[in-house]
Amino acid sequence: MRAKVIVRRVRLVTGLTLFAYLLTHYLNHAAGLISLDAMEEGRGLFLLLWRNGPMTVLLYAAILAHLGLAYGSVYQRRSLRMAPWEAAQLLLGLAVPPLIVTHVIGTRLNATLFGTNDNYAYELLVTWLWSPKDGLLQALATGIAWIHGCIGLYFWLRLKRWFPRWAPYLFALALLLPVLALLGFTQAGREVARLAEDPDWLEAAKIIIRFPSNDEAALLYRIRDGLLWLFALLLIATLLARGLRAWITRHRALYVTYPDGRKVMIQSGTTVLEASRIGGIPHASVCGGRGRCSTCRVRILASDEALPEPGPEERRVLDRVAAEPGVRLACQLRPRANLTVLPMLPPTASPRDSHARPGYLQGHEEEIAILFADLRAFTRFAERKLPYDVVFLLNRYFRAMGTAVEQAGGHLDKFIGDGVMALFGVGGSPEEGCRLALEAARRMAVNLDEVNRVLAHDLPEPLRIGIGIHVGPAIVGEMGYGRATSMTAIGDSVNTASRLEGLTKEFACQLVVSASVAELAGLDLADAARHEIAVRGRSQPLTVLALADARTLPPFTGGVTRRSRRAKATEESAARR
Repeated sequence: MRAKVIVRRVRLVTGLTLFAYLLTHYLNHAAGLISLDAMEEGRGLFLLLWRNGPMTVLLYAAILAHLGLAYGSVYQRRSLRMAPWEAAQLLLGLAVPPLIVTHVIGTRLNATLFGTNDNYAYELLVTWLWSPKDGLLQALATGIAWIHGCIGLYFWLRLKRWFPRWAPYLFALALLLPVLALLGFTQAGREVARLAEDPDWLEAAKIIIRFPSNDEAALLYRIRDGLLWLFALLLIATLLARGLRAWITRHRALYVTYPDGRKVMIQSGTTVLEASRIGGIPHASVCGGRGRCSTCRVRILASDEALPEPGPEERRVLDRVAAEPGVRLACQLRPRANLTVLPMLPPTASPRDSHARPGYLQGHEEEIAILFADLRAFTRFAERKLPYDVVFLLNRYFRAMGTAVEQAGGHLDKFIGDGVMALFGVGGSPEEGCRLALEAARRMAVNLDEVNRVLAHDLPEPLRIGIGIHVGPAIVGEMGYGRATSMTAIGDSVNTASRLEGLTKEFACQLVVSASVAELAGLDLADAARHEIAVRGRSQPLTVLALADARTLPPFTGGVTRRSRRAKATEESAARR
């Protein structure tokens, strides 16, 4: 497993090195929009950076290592079925060396062996004036290399929390820079073509450049042809080695079974993610099977023998998402016997699903306090108002209610029409949740008074609200689809809290809470009206307390500054979305 970590880091470092080289090369080309002289001045800085001993060693070591890793990736894959972006990145990466080799030999090797001054005048005379075909080939090669590098950068950075915020700017830069480089090269090419019309300038340029002789050029072409054959033979040898490995291991077939009953036959050493691809089964993998995200994780339902233990890198990712026992990364698990798996995320999983998230967001039952609030007679009021006025008023109301919930330390679950649902004590204790919920109710009543005061001239009568609070077990977790996914709660306790909010109409009061809420909060509500109500699913009646005015509740200052750990984590998760 340590070897995999080293390979991954070498791939990243070498890729970044080559991308930095191409980036500075493009910037140098873009200087041609100013003038040929500006390109030459920029080339001086470029050579200062890249044509010194240490950087030369680093650059060519990066080229050899990155190319070797590409061939190694082709060999190591048990299946060549892969996501389109992975296939594009791999094919483009393999295409770059044969496309760029002529340019490298004609510049760097030519300068090293025969002393040719490979300045921009030399390059533009050859690729713009005398052999435009080579110029098009060079533009194509650098464009392919740029796309290959951008794909790699994207699928590395997309797992970073800051990336969604910066993605539009980086994408614009990725599009703009090659365009500027091509325009700069074109402008400089036209300038060189105009200068070359002067025989004296052309003769002086040839003296400065010192073009290789026919014999020297022939040697350079032989070196190029040899390298092209080497690239081809290495690829052929890699594919033949894959075939030989498959033939040797053909008798060690095993099966991976999926929940719908489909079975995929694989050879020993194949990952579960590769098994899904072999079987044409959609399987999430944001990082492309590199073990950096957790979106490919599966639950092991059955296995004919013990599975290999997760390595340090896989364990780190599993710990980050608080994975339960029996959950593994499909891209890292190489079964040695038949097994049955259940993919845990949909094939459309996004980078957000790979971020570290509290385990309880995956689904957890705990005792929490649930608050429902609803405006009274608002539908009748809205019928007499213009749509703009209704939206304006609701937004003021929602802001006041949402602020009350957040300041009390709760989680604002959702707005339902003109109603509000909020959760308290998630990740904490039910006692804390009840205190926070009562504090939120008090603040909501206070904030509603402020809304009525500010909008007094726009309201035919003050807005009235009904609030219901109940405490009990509920299933808490992230639910929904796509962007509509958020933390919420379901269960009988939620339904009961909604029922209590509706009772505020029957009891003509502002707040109805179950007696257990007051008891757990340590609050004496002896002055409140007590009622016994029947609740569906309960054999015993539920005791509730009705308060005419929630503002009379004693303030709970702890809710102002203290928030539960999971409430904070939930807000951070929402902010990332």
